Amino acid sequence: MTGAILRVTAAYFRRCNLQEDDTLPSEPVNVKRLLRHNGFLRANADPTQGFTEVALNENNFDIQKPYDKEVSERYSFIDGVHFMWVYKDDKPHSTDSHTSPRTEILTGHDYTEGVWQLEGDMYVPQGTSGVCVMQVFGGAQHATSMMLLVSNGNLRHYNDQVVASDIYDRWIHLNVIHNAEEGKINVFVDGTQKAVVNDGGHANHFFKCGVYANNNASPCMESRWKNIKLWTK
Repeated sequence: MTGAILRVTAAYFRRCNLQEDDTLPSEPVNVKRLLRHNGFLRANADPTQGFTEVALNENNFDIQKPYDKEVSERYSFIDGVHFMWVYKDDKPHSTDSHTSPRTEILTGHDYTEGVWQLEGDMYVPQGTSGVCVMQVFGGAQHATSMMLLVSNGNLRHYNDQVVASDIYDRWIHLNVIHNAEEGKINVFVDGTQKAVVNDGGHANHFFKCGVYANNNASPCMESRWKNIKLWTK
């Protein structure tokens, strides 16, 4: 695991023109803190209780990326971790799109009813800002029912409610539950419920995660995901 961390960290430094000594720890880190930092420890609450896991494999994942780039230029999968990055001056994902640049995973399961949940561990490097890192796509009046945005180290529901703060350079565990029947979305961070919001109305929905440039986007945007699971009931 140490070798993998060194490889991917060096790759991020190269992509975003950072200096390696910017992130060197100034003091030893205890084992419990290190495990939590890398996404192995979280609260005891289990938002997946009562759900049935939906089988996912790499064939279910559709990668959206700038249309003039190869997938490998904006996405990599190393030791179980999905790395997605994009630049704010990149092209949109298709030639006929006028949307902002993105590199995102679509989970490959659409739904219009029932209760669905996306679970995963997410890591956002220092410096990434003004970007959507996860969304529930589909709404009656708008394109999405929910977006989680990163702005200056805070994770927000759209641009208002803060659901987690100081998220840079650590793994956080996310559970996003969408009750399409009741029009409600619950957001759990590290096993603790942080938000209950209304969705965008009846539509064809699916989950997306990665990076999608938003207002005041940083020059380079990246998020990392692992242990992505889909649940329903």
